[in-house]
Amino acid sequence: MKLTDLPALGAALAAGIFAGITTKPDGTHHAVALLADKPDQRLPWQHAMEWAAGLQAELPTRPVAALLFANLKPQFEEAWHWTSEADADDGSYAWYQYFDNGYQNDFHKSYEGRARAVRLIQLEG
Repeated sequence: MKLTDLPALGAALAAGIFAGITTKPDGTHHAVALLADKPDQRLPWQHAMEWAAGLQAELPTRPVAALLFANLKPQFEEAWHWTSEADADDGSYAWYQYFDNGYQNDFHKSYEGRARAVRLIQLEG
């Protein structure tokens, strides 16, 4: 997909809603599509990761979660949602994004939290 092919923020993209563009550590640029699917219940982190993978998607990284807060906050419950990132200092914790005030912090992976999945679509040139 080319940058010029992207829809307006909030428009449909890849069975989701276009949330913006992110750049991965390898320098590749990706369009972010927030999927409408939500788990029926709160999930521990590993189950949330598996749920997203089952949709052929992933939990957002911390930067993508911040992008979602900035651009699609009304699409979320005002509560915390898991990200895909484990805490580098303590692997038994993972990061979350709070969709009330934009705060990010970590909780023990066994805690049950909300989850939303995203698809990243690599952009050409």
